[in-house]
Amino acid sequence: MVRTRGHVLENVVYLELRRRYPEVYIGQLGSDGEVDFVAIKDGIPVYYQVALSTIDENVLERELKPLRQIGDNYPKYLLTLDEIFGEMNYEGVQKRNVLKWLLEKA
Repeated sequence: MVRTRGHVLENVVYLELRRRYPEVYIGQLGSDGEVDFVAIKDGIPVYYQVALSTIDENVLERELKPLRQIGDNYPKYLLTLDEIFGEMNYEGVQKRNVLKWLLEKA
């Protein structure tokens, strides 16, 4: 089975989320799509979308779309390998460099 770097990155993030949170799910948004992960601790959800890069504006919009469809005000993160524009805020969605995020103390 051939795995892309994107799938490997998602798996790494999933394993780290399992370490940090007692509950981790794939977030289904009806028939319109999904957010990669919903992590829950103490009843509070945190949403995560993972992408290799969002330097391309079309990819950025595609990755932000599911997070923007979520109607609550809980934290939402877009994790990428981007170093340029690696730390940004898109109307409440925090874009973070995944390597820095992985190194944070949980």
